[in-house]
Amino acid sequence: MASAQDRRAARVLAGKAASQAGRASGRQPLRAALMWVTRGRLGRRRGWPVVPVLGTPWQDTVSAERTGWRQRAAFLGGTDVFAVDYQICRRCGLGWVEQPYTVPQFQRCGLAAAGLAALRAENPGLHWHTLGGHFPDSEPFWSAAGAGVAGGYQQREMCPHRNPG
Repeated sequence: MASAQDRRAARVLAGKAASQAGRASGRQPLRAALMWVTRGRLGRRRGWPVVPVLGTPWQDTVSAERTGWRQRAAFLGGTDVFAVDYQICRRCGLGWVEQPYTVPQFQRCGLAAAGLAALRAENPGLHWHTLGGHFPDSEPFWSAAGAGVAGGYQQREMCPHRNPG
């Protein structure tokens, strides 16, 4: 169980979601060119990607679990306390989030709401969805998170421009 001081620190961290996110692009132009030229026969990534630790309260990096996806994560005292994978397609005006996770002792401190809101603010005009169905115990979270959000985080397949990874 987190102390009252830890929970206050988590609430302060939630307030920094939109302003203090470090970013690492993760782009590999040579690898992408090789894959394009060989139509995917060469240049595929092997193993897990290296995800840098940026030293900022919030960080936006490549997802370690999903190829082509990004991850938004929050760190408190050097430990990750919230993370969500996301993917966007500007051509279709769609965004997807998957597996938002908050460390149990920091749930209900606003980290998930702040992280999702920061993604929406950085990518205005998108309709936000998830790929999978929602577990019954997560329905209240998704109802609250999706209130007033275009797309409402309802289930939707990936568009043809993105690979689900």
